[in-house]
Amino acid sequence: MQRLDDVFIVPAGPGDALELAEVHVRAWRETYAGLLPAAYLDRMEARLHARRWRAQLTAAQAGDVVLAAEGRSGLVGYAAGRLTKGAPVAEVFTLYVVRDAQRKGLGRRLLAASARAFADRGSSSLQLWVLNGNAPARAFYAHLGGVRVDERPVRGWGGDLSESAYRWEDIRSLMRGV
Repeated sequence: MQRLDDVFIVPAGPGDALELAEVHVRAWRETYAGLLPAAYLDRMEARLHARRWRAQLTAAQAGDVVLAAEGRSGLVGYAAGRLTKGAPVAEVFTLYVVRDAQRKGLGRRLLAASARAFADRGSSSLQLWVLNGNAPARAFYAHLGGVRVDERPVRGWGGDLSESAYRWEDIRSLMRGV
């Protein structure tokens, strides 16, 4: 894996759809093995997710933020979210980094860059949801100062899953030191 200083965080566009989808599928298989049904993870197809990404990025709204972490060998991570007009709280819907690019500060950089983009659009705080069974991600968000503020059940994959919301009341706290 390349060094962290070889990875650039850039806004994603429709032309990045396939690489975003490939990172999405790979990261889900790496992250959720043992947590989500193997049959579901095995059926995931980058081609299908690429169509969704292309549609989303083509119809992007003013409050949408999709950032890609691009290294010498292609994309290794991304973050996507939205600031709802009139709401001070931005939400990151997804933040994934492939396993061999983790633990190098890239997730922190993606979250900080997202916070910066949302702050520039007028957001004062940021929130995201994470599956409760994803202990490494929960520890990561707590380490970055996220406070667990809510919990809800999750449907769609079977089983009794739930997720927790982590919030940063002051979005600027995510931008310090990065």
